[in-house]
This record gives sequence, structure tokens and C-alpha cells, in this order.
Amino acid sequence: MQRFRHSWKLTTLFRGLIEVQVRALAAFIRRGRVHHGGEGRKRFLHTALFFMGLWLGVLAIAGCGSKASEELVVSVAANLRPVMESLSPQIQQEIGVPVIYNYGASGKLAQQIEQGAPVDVFLSANARYVDELVQQGWLISESEQTFAIGRLVMWTRDPAILLTDLTSLTSPDVRRIAIANPDHAPYGMAAKEALMSAGLWDLVQPKLIFGEDVYQSYQFVHSGNADVAIIPLSLVIDDATGRWVSVPAEFYAPLQQVAAIVARTELTGPAQQLIQILMGPMGQEVLSQHGYDLIPKSSSPNQATSISRP
Repeated sequence: MQRFRHSWKLTTLFRGLIEVQVRALAAFIRRGRVHHGGEGRKRFLHTALFFMGLWLGVLAIAGCGSKASEELVVSVAANLRPVMESLSPQIQQEIGVPVIYNYGASGKLAQQIEQGAPVDVFLSANARYVDELVQQGWLISESEQTFAIGRLVMWTRDPAILLTDLTSLTSPDVRRIAIANPDHAPYGMAAKEALMSAGLWDLVQPKLIFGEDVYQSYQFVHSGNADVAIIPLSLVIDDATGRWVSVPAEFYAPLQQVAAIVARTELTGPAQQLIQILMGPMGQEVLSQHGYDLIPKSSSPNQATSISRP
């Protein structure tokens, strides 16, 4: 994942450098520094060769840092990390190409796709970001699949804290509450919505600390920097070091887990295979084991569609 991020940043940087060199050369020409005399032509030739050399060097380095076409890059909402780690061996075996996972908050991942990050598949923790990218042409609409529904819980490692329901968060024993940033993390949005539905947002807001994504919010409690986290069940269902209590589902909008293929991918086949694994028996079993609610086949909001690319 780090190599993926590094190569994308390098490519973006070098594209910017190329634009700078082109603008500089154009300015050199516009300023009338190309004279008809031999000395003027020589200066122009040397300058042009200098800029051309920089340009070609930058292109070569950027090409080395870009994503190899045979690698499937999957941008994954942080709450799905345990699921993808469990399924990774099967995915690798079945699709036949190396897979790179890029974890983060769904809103941040969507922004990366809009900025041209070399991504093939997007697994989002809500439908909103996928729908927006489909409307903008970044994702293939026929590939969109809702494969599970996430659950929100309160989690603590402190045995002195009694968690029964959301009102427990107002206790003086609870000094810091971690949630993912609601500006770009669906589970953070859901946590805020639940607290507002319970009439507790204003009361607990001074206690809140925001993680960049749900995994960082989990780490806040795990490291002792927060007393309680409102996070996905999937991150703590197998964690024996703490205790969790469900947040009533009626307090927040359904956390639809949605997959879609990025429109510019050259690996449509492997991308489809990955989504089919999530939708298939093995994927659904692993999702259930990690606390996700499954969607009955008859009521699935979208059906698998074969995608052909020219």
C-alpha cells in the first residue's frame, strides 16, 4: 500500500514538473529570444535541448513510479480491513494477479479516485460516495454492488466504564470518545447521526476526538487515548481485550457496503472476480463472521452484471 501511495504521489509531482518546464519553454519563445542570427539560434537550441532532456527524464522516472498494469489496486473502506485480510488468500488464488489494498476513509478514497489515483476497484462504507462517482463517470454504473450492511457499536477496554446504551457516554467516567471524522467517514457520519437522534450530540461533543478513519478511532481506545469508541462491529468482534454494545440501527441510516469498478481500469476481469468473491458464499460467510448483516438475494438493490470493455 505504501508503494502504491508513493508511486501515485511521484507521478502527480512529475506531471506538475513537466507542466512547469513546458510553460517555461513557451515563455522563452514568447519573449522573442529566438533571433535570426547564428548565436541566437544556438542559444535557443541549447535551451530547447535542456528542457527536452528534463522532460524526458521526468517522464522516465514517473513511468517507473506508476502502477504496473498487472496489479489490481483496491481502495477499501477501513472498516472492511479484517474482511479483506481474511479473504486475501482466496482472492489472490482466484483472480491470478497481485492485489494491492489501499485502506482509508471512504470519502478520502473517493477523493483520490477523482484526483486520478491508479485504482481499479472501490469498496465504500456507504452508497453515497459510489453514487457520486458513478454520476461523475469515475465508476462503471453496471458494476455497482451492495454486498452487506455494516453495524455500529460502542467499544471500551476500561472495565470501570459501564456501557448499556448511548446515555452511558454522558458518565463522568467517560472523558474522551473517539469517532471517525464525520466529514469524510461514513461510520463517523453514522455516529454523529446516532448521537443527534438520541439527543446527546451537544452533551458529548466536548468529549469527542476524531480519527481520520475508523481504524484510527479504534487505535485511540486501544492505546488509551480515548475511553470509548463508536466504531464498526467488524473491528472489535474478535477483540477479547474490550467490550462492545450495539448502537440501535434505527438511530442512523443503513451503512451499505458497496463495491464498484473504476471506469479507466485495464483489469475489468479480475475486478469483477473480486466483487463476485465478496458476493459469493465464501465472501458472505466471512462478512457475517465479522458482524455484517447480509442482504437476501431477492432484495438486493443491484444484481451482478457482466461488463464487457472494448
